[in-house]
Amino acid sequence: MVKRFELFPKRYGVTPYIFLVYLFLPLFHIVNLSGWRAVMGYCALLLFLISYIRLYKSESVKQDTVWLVSLVSLVVVFTVFYNPYNLLLGFFASNFIGWFEEKRQFTRAVSLFASVLIACTVWIVFVHGFNELLFFLPFLVVMILSPYGIRSMMLRLELEEQLNQANKQIKTLIKQEERVRIARDLHDTLGHTLSLITLQSQVIQRVAANPEKVIKEAEEIERTSRSAMKQVRELVANMRVSSIEEELVHMEQILSAGNVQFHFEYIETLPQLSALQQNILGLCIREASTNIIKHSQASNCKVTIEHCDSRCQVRISDNGVGMSDKVWGNGLTGMLERLALIEGNLEITTDKGTTLQMTIPIVVKVDEGAVVL
Repeated sequence: MVKRFELFPKRYGVTPYIFLVYLFLPLFHIVNLSGWRAVMGYCALLLFLISYIRLYKSESVKQDTVWLVSLVSLVVVFTVFYNPYNLLLGFFASNFIGWFEEKRQFTRAVSLFASVLIACTVWIVFVHGFNELLFFLPFLVVMILSPYGIRSMMLRLELEEQLNQANKQIKTLIKQEERVRIARDLHDTLGHTLSLITLQSQVIQRVAANPEKVIKEAEEIERTSRSAMKQVRELVANMRVSSIEEELVHMEQILSAGNVQFHFEYIETLPQLSALQQNILGLCIREASTNIIKHSQASNCKVTIEHCDSRCQVRISDNGVGMSDKVWGNGLTGMLERLALIEGNLEITTDKGTTLQMTIPIVVKVDEGAVVL
């Protein structure tokens, strides 16, 4: 595919084309000449135009410097050999000096540019009289200060571009995190419910000869499936909140269906936890109960909740086969990540069974705000 020709990069808009109007200033002084001065003038004007275009397309500081030196030199040529008012072409160069990103290069370029402008102004005053200084002085000051304004604008545009890129990356990360969150919630929520349905189906197979028990278990499966549908709707609506009490009831239900005896005890009273802490601990308890049914081959499970030293501990122990390796699956990894959100941690010990201990700080509300006990 043939690349479309562009005199100036599209991202600069129409500004580079508007500046071309000012080239009529030296052209006006050249058209009335003849001989070698006219030829040199047209060649210098063409080189000036080429330097101007190349500065917009330059890709390195070295190229910028070469074309900028060419541009400033031609301003001197037009001023000295054709007309002193051509010194106003210095506005072209002052624009590009502001593009230097490195402060040292920028300062050096401004210093050299100012020296050239001042030297040309002194020559104009010497040749054409002191009155010319009154005309050129305001333009001289503006041309010297313009690079600072241009550089400030370029830095601001660069910062805005970096901010836009950062915002795009943040949006991408948010989407990725949201996908991970949804996948984790689906795993924690539906994994528990589907495991319960599987166990209830196995019970039906064992009591197939007893119609009353079959009907009862079938009704349980129906209630469980409806609960799963409700959980999915709540999850999609981002409204699903799980409490410790609810999950302990669910845990007892699934363990009983899997012929695992459930024991629960708490020290003193249950601690007052925030909704976020309740939700995260509840989901972790759900995942732990699912893992016990799937992998532990346990016959007993004990859950202990206590709080001491301004921390809440939830300990889940079983008498199963334990963990034979140190590789954590998605469930345990998800528990660890969830607990990290509330500055909690997870410890696992395996010896004649498995013990999961989840510890989080207790936060209470007082009149002045939220403080840690």
